[in-house]
Amino acid sequence: MRFTLSRWCLAAFAGAIAAHADDRILNSKHDLSVTGPGPVRARVETEVCIFCHAPHNTSPAAPLWNRHNPRTYYRIYSSSTTDARIDQPTGDSKLCLSCHDGTIAPGLVLNRPQPIPMSHPVLPTGRSNLTTDLSDDHPIGLRYDRQLTNRDRQLREPASVDRRIHLGGRGELECTACHDPHNNEFGDFLRIPLQDGALCNACHQMAGWREGAHANASQAVPLSLRPDDPLPFTSMAENGCASCHATHGATQRERLLYRRTQELCLECHNGITARDVQNVNGLLSGHRTSRFFDLHDPAEDPRVMPSHVDCVDCHNPHAVQESPLGALARTSVDLGPSHIPAMRDVPGVSLTGVPLQRAEQYFEVCFRCHADRPVPTRDRIVRQRDDGGNIRRQLQANAASAHPITFPARNRAETPSLLPEYRSRTYISCQDCHNNPDARQIGGSSANGPHGSRFPNLLVARYNTADFTIESSQSYDLCYRCHDRNSILGDESFAGHRRHVVDARTPCSACHAPHGVSGDTLRHSHLINFDLSIVSGEREFIDRGPFAGSCTLTCHGVRHVNFVYGP
Repeated sequence: MRFTLSRWCLAAFAGAIAAHADDRILNSKHDLSVTGPGPVRARVETEVCIFCHAPHNTSPAAPLWNRHNPRTYYRIYSSSTTDARIDQPTGDSKLCLSCHDGTIAPGLVLNRPQPIPMSHPVLPTGRSNLTTDLSDDHPIGLRYDRQLTNRDRQLREPASVDRRIHLGGRGELECTACHDPHNNEFGDFLRIPLQDGALCNACHQMAGWREGAHANASQAVPLSLRPDDPLPFTSMAENGCASCHATHGATQRERLLYRRTQELCLECHNGITARDVQNVNGLLSGHRTSRFFDLHDPAEDPRVMPSHVDCVDCHNPHAVQESPLGALARTSVDLGPSHIPAMRDVPGVSLTGVPLQRAEQYFEVCFRCHADRPVPTRDRIVRQRDDGGNIRRQLQANAASAHPITFPARNRAETPSLLPEYRSRTYISCQDCHNNPDARQIGGSSANGPHGSRFPNLLVARYNTADFTIESSQSYDLCYRCHDRNSILGDESFAGHRRHVVDARTPCSACHAPHGVSGDTLRHSHLINFDLSIVSGEREFIDRGPFAGSCTLTCHGVRHVNFVYGP
């Protein structure tokens, strides 16, 4: 009679939804009867519903619930970036975990005096066995309400969440929010398909995702990313969030990633499926992420964080976009200081030193590390007015002089050496000088940006700073990308340029600082800030008007006392 009733109920249910072959329990993995298709099934039991429900002698915890609920204390998900209060699983989640935590036998039901003999005593190790450690799984046991979405603006308001998501009466988010245990139409008993990130986007609204490069990438996700658990689709666009995130069993528990972010990014960005950052990163100088594993935290304060570099310090994988200038060589378009699309929606530090949730300027991203907590570098030149490597201070609007990175160019009339392209530009960018020498945007074929360089200090071209350097177009290639070599050596802006650079073999860096100089304009105009390893003595420069000045210093053993030049 039990067999007849159970099969009749299921047959009626299946007939009502016959248009869908998989939206039923019968012959799904939740069919644990002797004829079930999964590896876990009964040895002789023919009933299907009995493993969860029975008409008599059941638990009052749920309608006709026929199982012992676990009394386990679970290790739950936690993250420095979550705004939700996550508690122990309750309600429907406890019902699911009565099988899926792997502690209670699937055949142990309330209305039978003895457990139903099964092929496995408990759920075997694998994707379905979540264990009692839920810290590597999407959080459950939380309230999804307006208070939460007001704190986290990357979550949809409850009223706009896809109606197929099943929240409790007070907004409780449990296993059944995403899974319908009676319907396997979309696989894994999901309520919404995974394709194109549809399930995740039902609740999450990540800034810039829809227009982002990853959401629209046609490249295939490498099989090596998930060798034991292949993705359901081929392209990154189709797999959506699942390309990087694991809903259950994530290797990197916080933020549910398959790998540490550096490894995850380089799994694609190795030249096989996307731009080759991996090999560029290993050049002479670079932002070498491999040296700083596990030091980055998205909630970190740039004023006190440990020195490190991670891909997501500069890139937001949800919002990153391909640069429209990527295929061009140089451009004469004056873009101002705004950051490029590859750095959309990342945090930064303002010119005044205030941490920003979203940087609006390219230099604000750089200031996270290269400002008030400068990264120590072995090649840093100690100068007459030394700011300890704090580039933010060197680029203030009230600086004595600076390259036009944070404020528009000024005094162009006193810089006749500028090439026409840069004479017409109001700003330059950090990336004009710090870039991959073979970047696509300057005519090469490799990845754009300061990932790595064959020159020191992540420079896009050679810039010799050693004393007694023989002048050539190669030695100061970085300077000559903006400044006309013939003008410099022709002494158009300074009457002693040729004598110093060619005859005395004094490098540009002996007198000029590359970013800017704080202080007064009388002594530090034209980026004058002497290298203390080359220039000694009183080290005093006085600006005496256009193309005129005087120096008191000792250089190469020669003492200058109020050496005056100019018209």
